[in-house]
Amino acid sequence: MTGSRKALVTGAAAGLGLAMTRQLLASDFHVVALDRDGAALARLRDQAGGQLDPVTADLSDLAALDALGADLASRGPYQRVVMNAGINATGAFETIPFQIQDRLIAVNLTAPMTLTAALVREGAIGNGGCLVFVSSLSRFVGYPGAATYAATKEGIAVFARSLRKPLARRKIKVLTVCPGPLDTAHADEHAPQGADVSKRMKPDEAARHVLAAANRPGLAGLFLGGGVSVPGIGPKFIALAGRLLPGASTAMMRRIIFEKF
Repeated sequence: MTGSRKALVTGAAAGLGLAMTRQLLASDFHVVALDRDGAALARLRDQAGGQLDPVTADLSDLAALDALGADLASRGPYQRVVMNAGINATGAFETIPFQIQDRLIAVNLTAPMTLTAALVREGAIGNGGCLVFVSSLSRFVGYPGAATYAATKEGIAVFARSLRKPLARRKIKVLTVCPGPLDTAHADEHAPQGADVSKRMKPDEAARHVLAAANRPGLAGLFLGGGVSVPGIGPKFIALAGRLLPGASTAMMRRIIFEKF
């Protein structure tokens, strides 16, 4: 093992998770990388020169979460834990099959809560470590056309906020990250027709914002109070508008997203 510090990243094989994994590796972290795409993890392991342990798992398999949590905890302690894995489902809420919505809730909300409980219970997050939850800009403005996704991202943000003080007693920081649209294949899949790709943030840039925020002592000076980071100036303005003008912001999101599906 070359990295003296350990990190855990879920959803590590693509998008923001891959960008954060690569930046953690470049910062001499040894990374435990979890994803359901085993082939992509194997390629990443081969590129990492011994600094990465791949864990192939499907976070929608709730029956396997207890064993997975115990396995991940045994690989710690971690200085950085990034609960990033997430999926989406778009369209009119009432037309999306329950099985798809159920899987979305499992991956985006139930799994990170369950895995976090295992890591905390087993003391697998080191003193001074940072626990990062990837929420979404949608928690400030709503997401007409992806209501269940928005609900899970709001849920994980409230979960993170509720952990902040209890875990501070263990000298563990809790960071909630609310990125806007990113330039990823996942965004391409779920964006409405004609969406302006040029306005999306690159995953590498978002990852730099996230990891810089995680490095701040006490998470001081972050957006809307300690513990919340919104990467990028444009998304910060949108988040503020969502707080100050919630009705107008949701109506805008309906026009630019939902009505184009």
